[in-house]
Amino acid sequence: MNQEPQKNYSTVKSYKPFYSQYDPCPPIGRKYYSTPPQLYLGFQPMNMPQYSAKEALKKGTLWPYFYDYYDNPYKGDGR
Repeated sequence: MNQEPQKNYSTVKSYKPFYSQYDPCPPIGRKYYSTPPQLYLGFQPMNMPQYSAKEALKKGTLWPYFYDYYDNPYKGDGR
């Protein structure tokens, strides 16, 4: 049996800010934000695999399930 929970969600969300016809500036477009994976777990199962101490310091978490690599959604947009 697989110990790691299913990941059927996206940690990157987006929204489009409101733009009025009377705004003096052009519309911004889509804005992106990231949510942490522990929001979707509910509780921490027993006997989750762990990183080594050195690897945990690099990743910022002890458990691989909670590691969330940040991929910049604006990269390549020219900003």
